[in-house]
Amino acid sequence: MAQAQAERRGVLAKVPIFAGLTDSELDFLVERAVTRRCSPGELIFGEGEPCSGLYVVERGHVRIFKSSSSGREQVLSIDGPGGSIAEVPVFDGGNYPASCAAVDQAMLLLIRKQDFHELCLAQPQVALKVLRVVGARLRRLVGIIEELSFTTVRHRLAALLLRLARDGKPSAEGVEILLPANNQELAAQIGTVRELVSRNLSRLQAEGILKIEGRTVLLRDLAALEAEIQSAE
Repeated sequence: MAQAQAERRGVLAKVPIFAGLTDSELDFLVERAVTRRCSPGELIFGEGEPCSGLYVVERGHVRIFKSSSSGREQVLSIDGPGGSIAEVPVFDGGNYPASCAAVDQAMLLLIRKQDFHELCLAQPQVALKVLRVVGARLRRLVGIIEELSFTTVRHRLAALLLRLARDGKPSAEGVEILLPANNQELAAQIGTVRELVSRNLSRLQAEGILKIEGRTVLLRDLAALEAEIQSAE
């Protein structure tokens, strides 16, 4: 039990909005946090649902997304361990503005709204840190809007491949990366449809820029992907 609490305290201490809290303040959160285990694809909360509190990702990854009436999705972010989710509705009292689902086996900590408010009253700097986090997310959302408005699917796909390459596996032939589970998920991340993702991946492979083997992709020509982005600016 003590070890589990220590692990939780360590997770919470790495969350940007809780950085700098004392052990007793972190213990306040640990004692009140509710653990939630989620299977891959499980919906954690849906857009428009009443906000029960904010979540912290302890293990695994979650995706934040918006859905259209036709079922098309736009992924806003993917968050891993140490990420905090749904701070805005905790503050403004509104419903969840987007949906959240587990990407893989995930474990989250739910900090109820009233407990978070109590912490903010005792430690006002937490609220200021939330504003910084929300500000950074607003900038990221503006970037998403710019990409969707002013760039092509090929450009957005190239940009995503380069982001994945940062954590890829270098080799003599290039950089090996792992794509999302399916092209539908990939399409949701760049704001398009599955058919256009498949078509553009096939074209990039035909041009020798990458090689596809299942969900594994070998990026052979990073310079060419960089040029795709530069040409769209």
